[in-house]
Amino acid sequence: MLAIIGGRGLTELANLKITHRQVMRTPYGEPSGAFLFGTLNQHEVIFLARHGFGHTIPPHLVNYRANLWALREQGVNNVISIATVGGIRADLTPGTIVVPDQIIDYTHGRDATFYDTRDTSYTNANFTLPYCPELRGRILRSAGIVQQPCMDGGVYAATQGPRLDSIAEINRYERDGADMVGMTGMPETALAMELQLHYATIAVVVNHASGRGDNRQGVNMEQVNATASAAMERVRSILECAVSCDGG
Repeated sequence: MLAIIGGRGLTELANLKITHRQVMRTPYGEPSGAFLFGTLNQHEVIFLARHGFGHTIPPHLVNYRANLWALREQGVNNVISIATVGGIRADLTPGTIVVPDQIIDYTHGRDATFYDTRDTSYTNANFTLPYCPELRGRILRSAGIVQQPCMDGGVYAATQGPRLDSIAEINRYERDGADMVGMTGMPETALAMELQLHYATIAVVVNHASGRGDNRQGVNMEQVNATASAAMERVRSILECAVSCDGG
């Protein structure tokens, strides 16, 4: 089964035919909200709003472990994450949709692993390819089918938040090789790998990163929200195709 985790601008799926809602409990606490079970393009999916349905949970307080654990308990094996990002690379302008292939973790203090006790054996997740290549390919093929421009590949810098970054910080991320910056990529990506879930991200560029483009003096959040809302219509069409697109 496929699950979709929505971020800013995607707290619900307008094209999801909801069959029921269910509140979950896990050994790691409660997920961000009730799971929405339904069908998208006649295929069963589960939808979860990462920040809650009122967008009330900041990125550093999201219970990533509970979210992913509960999804796996419901039989989910494929997870598509929707995330908004700031564009560092010059061609990642607002409105661009990207499927990243690498990630750098700048977060701290988050529950970043399921192996947090000494009473069980652990394994080292192979994080060489953080995102599932097959699921990435499925998303990219779907974007092509519905004729929505979508960039293949990029390095996601996952930062702590909830504040935005300084120009100096963005310069650092660029020197490190990052192409875009967001706040929810980690530990979600690594936790999904620990649970052996097939996981990929659709990143929507909603603003130039600090010091880039028209953001020399700061980020306009009203403009960010407007860009996110407009772009999510395109994301919904990609998702509607992706649920039925084969994995080949």
